[in-house]
Amino acid sequence: MKLLDLITSPWALLPEQLREIQHIYAVHLRGDKIDIPAIEARLGRPLANEQQAYQVQAGGVAVLRLEGVMAPKANLFMQISGGVSTQMATLQVESAMADPRVRSLVLAIDSPGGSVFGTPELAAAILELSAIKPIVTVTDATLASAAYWVGSAANAVFITGPTVQVGSIGVVASHNYDPRAGATTTEITAGKYKRIASSTAPLSEDGRAYIQGQVDHLYSVFVDAVATHRGTTADAVLAHMADGRIHIGQQAIDAGLVDGFATLDAIVSQLAADPGDFSTRRKARISAASATSAQSAGVQPATAPAPVPVLPSAHVNPQKDIIMPITREQLAADAPEVLAAIQTEATAAGATQERERIAAVRAQALPGHEALIEALAFDGKTTGAEAAMAILAAEKQQRSAQAAALAADAPAPVQLAPAATVAATNPEAAAADAAIAWLASRRKAA
Repeated sequence: MKLLDLITSPWALLPEQLREIQHIYAVHLRGDKIDIPAIEARLGRPLANEQQAYQVQAGGVAVLRLEGVMAPKANLFMQISGGVSTQMATLQVESAMADPRVRSLVLAIDSPGGSVFGTPELAAAILELSAIKPIVTVTDATLASAAYWVGSAANAVFITGPTVQVGSIGVVASHNYDPRAGATTTEITAGKYKRIASSTAPLSEDGRAYIQGQVDHLYSVFVDAVATHRGTTADAVLAHMADGRIHIGQQAIDAGLVDGFATLDAIVSQLAADPGDFSTRRKARISAASATSAQSAGVQPATAPAPVPVLPSAHVNPQKDIIMPITREQLAADAPEVLAAIQTEATAAGATQERERIAAVRAQALPGHEALIEALAFDGKTTGAEAAMAILAAEKQQRSAQAAALAADAPAPVQLAPAATVAATNPEAAAADAAIAWLASRRKAA
């Protein structure tokens, strides 16, 4: 990629940073020598021109620092302005995920954004690899534009204090027509759009529309990526996060851009103790305060739905490293309308569930157990299955009692006479026996 292609392409960067970079490149493209020692003297510090490598700390927590403007490669741009090569950063993230010493990764980012080239690829790598090992983003200064595109791909995003700047979700492109004295350029092209926004001629209306279309498309890609990263919808991103504004401290939390306040050391300690705390992706929590702020700025979702109260993010104390869960009292003080909406919704849901429970209990009715069914239906806790078991137990007990009552009411059994000890006399049988005996005696006599 040529330097001119890079500097004239769309950027996801704070506008003032882009103007500074364009000035540096203008000097370079004119052929003037850039005096690096003079720049360092003016800044009072050496230029940061080396890509950071991740460092493995106790507990298997790797920390990768990404500081400065983002661009695809380490080149003259990084030498002059310092910054982040998105290609090298992608390799660092991939290496950390493959490193057996590493259990989790922290991205310590301080960047105003950068070129759109290479940014989606780095963010996609972070999004994919965060499912293998937990990745958390922490910023102590600026997380804007392309830097937020990258940082939001982690499982969670934290800021260290109330003055940290987050956001500026948007895309900017510029067209510079600055013909040099005495220079004439003639371009011969084929294809309607080949040089519709030529840098050697003033920008036409068609050229402006062409560049606007490119910027709009990249903006939609950016918005969709943030929605995926933060577990929300593109409409929510457009309404609360992606109007190009910078959100400071609590504003970023209210807008759902970040998950709370926490220092780098606190996140490293928490990951070392239990990386599982960040194994799943945190979802954006957009507060009512952010909704009001967005509406006052004239920002509406694409479909302009009716505003829905959203639970505020956890109440945090920026002076401590502890993220404290919000209490009912805090919610009542900070967002009473949200609390009222939650209570109304909970009451309606509870009433529906209670009606369904009563119907399930009454469906188990058996004749003779009407009183028990009504008692179970209105005890506020018995389920339909539990009512069925109770009715069967009552039916069994009732039948056992009925059997016992029948046995008690039956007459006493009749005493049977003992069996005869002497055979009963039968005249006919006796005569027959006598005849047989007489015949036997006659035979003996004969």
